[in-house]
Amino acid sequence: MLLALLTTVSLTGCTALFSPIDTIPASRVPAQFLAEPQADKVPIDASRLRQPKPEFYTLDTDDVLAVFIEGVLGDLDQAPPVNFPPPGSDLAPSIGFPVPVRDDGTMSLPLVPPIPVRGLTIQQAEALITRAYRDGPAPILTDENRIIVTLFRERTHRVFVVRQDNSFAQRGQQFQGVGRSQGVFDRSDLSSRGFVLQLPAYQNDLLNALSQTGGLPGVNAKPEVRILRGDRLDVARRDAQLAEFYRTSRPEQFPYGILPTVEDSTNAITIPLRLAPGEVPTFRQEDIILRDGDIVYVDTRETDVYYTGGLLGGGELPLPRDYDLDVLAAVSIAGQGIAAARTTSAGGFGAQVSQAQPTELIVLRQIPGDRQLNIRVDLNDAINDPRERLLIKPGDTLILRFKPQEELLNFAASTFFTFGIRQLFLN
Repeated sequence: MLLALLTTVSLTGCTALFSPIDTIPASRVPAQFLAEPQADKVPIDASRLRQPKPEFYTLDTDDVLAVFIEGVLGDLDQAPPVNFPPPGSDLAPSIGFPVPVRDDGTMSLPLVPPIPVRGLTIQQAEALITRAYRDGPAPILTDENRIIVTLFRERTHRVFVVRQDNSFAQRGQQFQGVGRSQGVFDRSDLSSRGFVLQLPAYQNDLLNALSQTGGLPGVNAKPEVRILRGDRLDVARRDAQLAEFYRTSRPEQFPYGILPTVEDSTNAITIPLRLAPGEVPTFRQEDIILRDGDIVYVDTRETDVYYTGGLLGGGELPLPRDYDLDVLAAVSIAGQGIAAARTTSAGGFGAQVSQAQPTELIVLRQIPGDRQLNIRVDLNDAINDPRERLLIKPGDTLILRFKPQEELLNFAASTFFTFGIRQLFLN
């Protein structure tokens, strides 16, 4: 009789009895394996991503000045040439002939030695050029010769912007599955876009780079921007550091035997776009200033998803960026109502039998070291105690099952209504 009962129970799919999973309660999960709360974070002040513009423009390599020196660069009694800036430029019209600032910060002009102008304003450069022609041992010009210096073209910085936040939001809108067979997102190659910008001096900051390539990252991008410094990239040195770290480090030196991920902090800078209330940004003003060869990288949230299985059905669903998703909300989004009535037909007499709801949720969470943490959540406890509502992390797999007692209760109820009521009618 007992063998027949166990056989019948196994045929009903009592997975908790015959397919146990080693788990730990949600209340015992180590803090380093918990999801970081996002609900209280607020957008960073956008002005922190922009460099202040100085009162006066200072000169440097690759600036081009318009210089008119009557009798030297320009004929006597002749109007100096007037140059108009290209459309969209903030520069005023310049007067004179173009003369670049060389790599060593000097200007080369006729009849005088190279004149150092790096770090000078336009007015200071004009005064220095005037003294070079009028105040030497053998003056070349007199006070009657006009000397005019204006800015012909400002220096620019060539910056690369790579954005992978293009199409994740559209894929989220196309997601239609609810409950079982929820499907998987379409992985589109259109999610990456590249830009090459020539940012003028004092506009070569992170805010300008993002504004010219689509604006600040939205909810389909990670709330951070990475800047890879082009002038600090030393691949050989970085690879040597990584090899040395893994050669000399032992797993037992670190908590749980997990070696940390090593990043080249001298080459990469991470700028957060959302902070906790009252949190002061730790990056410096010079960190958001871009220079030649720098790469601005906006990463997609395409992998910020969680997976479902068991009684939730198989599927892949997106995680929100700016608010927290706990186990109750995640189960509800997957199509499984919490504490809802569950009935089934039994006995062949049209009777509706109330059944116990599945309340055991197993969260499979990947942790460093190619290991997995199996977390057990009692949904009844989570309903009554907010502290039991584990927050979902990207990559989590949620498996909803019956507890053993719930499976036995459902089996007993269905068996009674199937066979017990039939025997009553037959007798």
